[in-house]
Amino acid sequence: MSIKHDIETGKSDLHNISGLVGDAMAQVAKLFQNEVDLAKAELAEKVQKLGGALGLLVGGAVLVIPTIVMALFALSSALISAGWSSALAYLTSAIVAAAISGTLFAVGIKRLDARTLTPRETIRQLEKDKDTVKGMVR
Repeated sequence: MSIKHDIETGKSDLHNISGLVGDAMAQVAKLFQNEVDLAKAELAEKVQKLGGALGLLVGGAVLVIPTIVMALFALSSALISAGWSSALAYLTSAIVAAAISGTLFAVGIKRLDARTLTPRETIRQLEKDKDTVKGMVR
């Protein structure tokens, strides 16, 4: 073997290595783009859930108001007819209304909990990708 052959072989090996590094970088870039696409899709799903929860809160608040007002008037009227004082009957109706509204708000807030809106799948996949890239670098 000659020095010329060794130099040509070295150049060939260098070309092969640079090609492999270029391929690895292209794969990392593609992986990153796939993760960005996954994050977009998952966040869109979470935004849709958020919109649905807010719609339920607004719809519940709007539709329940006339019903509760009529029910509270009926309750107050029944209590007054049963011999309660007007003030005590209306106070009791107000307490019932507060309990109902508190329940509605508690359900709405539970649906808006940040843990349910976290893009868990994207975070899990990014952790796997980070480990994969670390393994490629070693």
